[in-house]
Amino acid sequence: MIRILIADDHLIVRTGLAALLGTEKDMEVVGQAKNGIEAVREAMRLNPDIVIMDLMMPKKNGVDATVEIAEKAPGARVVLLTTFGASDGIAHALAAGAKGAILKNADNAELVRAIRKVARGGEFISTEIRQQLEADPPIPELTPRQLEILASMVRGLTDRDIANQLGIRQDGVNDHVRAILQKIGAANRTEATAIAIRKHLLDT
Repeated sequence: MIRILIADDHLIVRTGLAALLGTEKDMEVVGQAKNGIEAVREAMRLNPDIVIMDLMMPKKNGVDATVEIAEKAPGARVVLLTTFGASDGIAHALAAGAKGAILKNADNAELVRAIRKVARGGEFISTEIRQQLEADPPIPELTPRQLEILASMVRGLTDRDIANQLGIRQDGVNDHVRAILQKIGAANRTEATAIAIRKHLLDT
């Protein structure tokens, strides 16, 4: 039997997945989690074969939960279940050790195939997600200071305002801004703000 833990903050999603997978003779849903902290705790307690992981969850997101599960419950293999527009999170979770990724609008048969393939030791990345990652490449990880300055840029603060707020030199802020623009592929502050919002770079 493939033992499965479902991690998603929406009860209706967890219930639906449990009902679907419960019809498969080789699968058993052994637990559910409504946030990332619970996902890690239940993965350690239950030692499932598969964790179906939503990326956007409260308390601890799916990326951070995947990293922690890889460290603390290495026998559990993570399959991401996510939506369009989350290419950075998907890429980071795959880099952290997730072995599968499919979209929430995938048909039931694809999810079942993904679970079986990953449980056998393989990987399963849906065609749509591969195309999404190619069309919208993930942004290199920003440092805590860069994220802090980017947040100030999104709020419309000038370099002088940011320097005063953070207690650092203005030319230091200028250097950080240039590095941020280069990392995220923005031509100017306005474009950087748009990218930050679209890619949820400042979401916690």
